Amino acid sequence: MEPELSSLQGVRLEPHPTARNKAVTSRSFSPGDCILTVRAFATALIPSFKGKRCDRCLRLESSGIDLKRCSGCASYYYCGPQCQTSQWSAHRSYCKNIQRFQASAEYQKMETHERMDSMLLTHLLAELRSNHTAECTQQLSTFLSLLPRPDIANPPPICAMNGRAGTIPDVNDLFSRFSNNNFAVHSHLTTVAHGVFPLASRLFNHSCLPNAAARYILSEDAAPRMEIVALQDIGAGEEICVPYLDPALLQSRQQGFQLTYGFTCTCPSCSVLDSIGRVPPPPSSREDQESLARALRTHAFPTSPTSTSPDFVLPAGPRTPPDVLLAALNESYLTSLSESFSAASHDGPYSDALNVGMTLLALYCTIYPQNYPQIGVHLLEMAKTAWNAFVTADQNVADGATRTENAGLVDRAQLYLGLSRQVLNVFGREGDDGGPLDEIETLQGLLSNV
Repeated sequence: MEPELSSLQGVRLEPHPTARNKAVTSRSFSPGDCILTVRAFATALIPSFKGKRCDRCLRLESSGIDLKRCSGCASYYYCGPQCQTSQWSAHRSYCKNIQRFQASAEYQKMETHERMDSMLLTHLLAELRSNHTAECTQQLSTFLSLLPRPDIANPPPICAMNGRAGTIPDVNDLFSRFSNNNFAVHSHLTTVAHGVFPLASRLFNHSCLPNAAARYILSEDAAPRMEIVALQDIGAGEEICVPYLDPALLQSRQQGFQLTYGFTCTCPSCSVLDSIGRVPPPPSSREDQESLARALRTHAFPTSPTSTSPDFVLPAGPRTPPDVLLAALNESYLTSLSESFSAASHDGPYSDALNVGMTLLALYCTIYPQNYPQIGVHLLEMAKTAWNAFVTADQNVADGATRTENAGLVDRAQLYLGLSRQVLNVFGREGDDGGPLDEIETLQGLLSNV
């Protein structure tokens, strides 16, 4: 066993019937427990965040973070001298060449995902050329222990490097392991970069009903850290699984697994979808749409009182829908609900937003496992919508009316906020300062003053 694996606490590798291995707990974990912490081997910002985030620690420019541009290449930005100095040994390998490379015809003709691969591979190679610490050697050993993709295409072009390099693996060899073993690094669940985390790739298999998830910690003068967090109780001897793709990609997920990772998922969720076969399209008539929405809410929350009751609770986990609800599993249905909720929650009518929001919550609870962070974020948006509905209605009430006429909206906001806190406290804080948990406290303060 590789040295990095032998030092793990609470996790061991066992044989898997189809994958190489599986990560199994040697002790129990509770929701919110951190199972593993690993530092990034290499990262690359997605283009929309270049110049807005530090290229070393990935933190967002804000009132307390003033980014400074590298004078050598004018393409990389740092939050301070510590981050720039820490990355300089790797960055100087390509600093003078990066602008010319990104303006070249071979780079410009690449697809967006190929450009991301190109930059992340460039950063990884530069790290290997410049970093000779024990940690880097250990990360490389774990990375090279990953199985190569036999069907992988040639690596994308990378930026030319200056200076002498020690003994490093061939770029083709790196790319054969790299292309299906990098992660989307997110802050507040928004993807900001891609990163290579070899130990996490070595340990955790995918499931569309995962019992754990990755969050990312961004700190000054430090490479981003990934923390694998338990979403639910995981007993000793159970396999730990994380999502490689959004489980809400119900019809397109298998294509994504094949193209990106080279496998077909056979998790319980995919097995159910496979047994269903073709999923029917959502209904087109308003009456049938409303009927489907009511049936979905009843299915997802069978033991709960109405959504406005203080006794409303989230289900312990997803339940396989009956045939009458199969149209709700069409990806276009989720897309339609999301767009309708987003539009109405911003511009009104808020009553429509709350109604659609509850249907969307029911769908999330049908697709996602217990305590999945997207459920908590959606509940926070519902709480904000209920608050906006209350404020707007209170401003428009007739003379002599009192706030008690809108107390139901305050109760709903409190309910959704409490459920959001319940879910997001499990996932915990990640990324930049602020975020959903701080928004919960802000809204709680407003509600407490009503």
